[in-house]
Amino acid sequence: MHVHILGICGSFMGGIAAIAKSLGHKVTGSDTNVYPPMSTQLEQLGIELTAGFDTQQFDPIPDIVIIGNAMSRGNSAVEYVLDRNLPYTSGPQWLLENLLAKRWVIAASGTHGKTTTSSMIAWILEDIGLNPGFLIGGVPENFGVSARIGESPFFVIEADEYDSAFFDKRSKFVHYRPRTLVMNNLEFDHADIFENLDAIKKQFHHLVRCVPSNGLIISPIDDANLEDVLHKGCWSDTQKAGDTDTCDWRAQLINPDGSQFNVLQNNEIVGCVNWGLIGDHNVSNAIMAIAAAHHAGVQTIDAIDALARFKNVKKRMEVKGQVADITVYDDFAHHPTAIQTTLAGLRNKVGDAKIIAILEPRSNTMKMGVHKETLAKSWQQANEVFLFEPENVDWSMQELVINSIAPLRLYKDTRDIVEAVVEQAQPGDQILVMSNGSFNDIHQSLLTALTKKFKD
Repeated sequence: MHVHILGICGSFMGGIAAIAKSLGHKVTGSDTNVYPPMSTQLEQLGIELTAGFDTQQFDPIPDIVIIGNAMSRGNSAVEYVLDRNLPYTSGPQWLLENLLAKRWVIAASGTHGKTTTSSMIAWILEDIGLNPGFLIGGVPENFGVSARIGESPFFVIEADEYDSAFFDKRSKFVHYRPRTLVMNNLEFDHADIFENLDAIKKQFHHLVRCVPSNGLIISPIDDANLEDVLHKGCWSDTQKAGDTDTCDWRAQLINPDGSQFNVLQNNEIVGCVNWGLIGDHNVSNAIMAIAAAHHAGVQTIDAIDALARFKNVKKRMEVKGQVADITVYDDFAHHPTAIQTTLAGLRNKVGDAKIIAILEPRSNTMKMGVHKETLAKSWQQANEVFLFEPENVDWSMQELVINSIAPLRLYKDTRDIVEAVVEQAQPGDQILVMSNGSFNDIHQSLLTALTKKFKD
């Protein structure tokens, strides 16, 4: 079968392409952002890519067109498909019909931690020899790819609440039908598609409705929004993670930075995780992953042992390089809560060292100003903050300068940020770049400029 994918270079649709290719289909696709690393990954799989949406890409006519959720009416390729009545579907629906329906799906959902938690679960299953399939919105360093079919009944998926397609406004995760469901947390996000928090809760309720009665839902004990979701109706077993003795699962920190902690199951210590990750958020992610793997039949001590070899995901506190004892990190944080927890983890790791935070408010929610009231409070652990100001924002970022405790500077050009940061950077400083995009490859520009400064 010839599968053609519109919007193929996104992390989710690129994963769909890799899975379709592994299933033996001929796969082609198009996007406006056809560049490495996703273009390289797809071309290595033998997938023919078209830059842009010229209708000549439909020669020959594919058997099915998978339309990504970034595509909208008015797009020439979309209009061609509709006008000629070509068979089309969404990525989540195609995945359900062609792969997930026959698998034990383990889904990690929530506003934060989906990518990391699903990567941890996949790695635990891999480490004990179960060879799971997975589709993750990032590249786990243990695997080097974002998606594969696997050779066991288990399929781990990052369960995104974003909509499925222009013709299907349900959240992607409603299509996944998980047997094991992790719900990490729930806050307001994706203001471009959700009217308010209640609209997101409704989608999570639909997800809960899909879990079978012999399935399991794992959630934190202290998240009021998720409790509201479960109170709307729950027909499956549930387990709780948190800090109280009544939780099924909890962590007991040994090192304040989260690099070592005990795992308690039913209030008994069953082992100790000693790993390379830091931050309370990653400790919470690990507890969720251990609980999910346990439901799939993994012994808790084996899951704990596997996490000692977990290498995290690219763009999650990824060290991009070091120059003159100055470390440059890349992190995906783009929501005030994620910014705060990421900086807190780094602060616990580096103590009194100077932290320079560089942030690109790239998400649609950020550009709409939804989080402007909490944003300035999220970076208090930084010594200085350099904020990129996009042209297409709906609010003035100048008010952040007034409300920020940490010194804050605004810039409209990444080159100016690099120049200003490098000018003041000294050995021992920690430079943390936070963005959910490529950020004009600012990390490499920083490293290059730092190398020149200290070489001269």
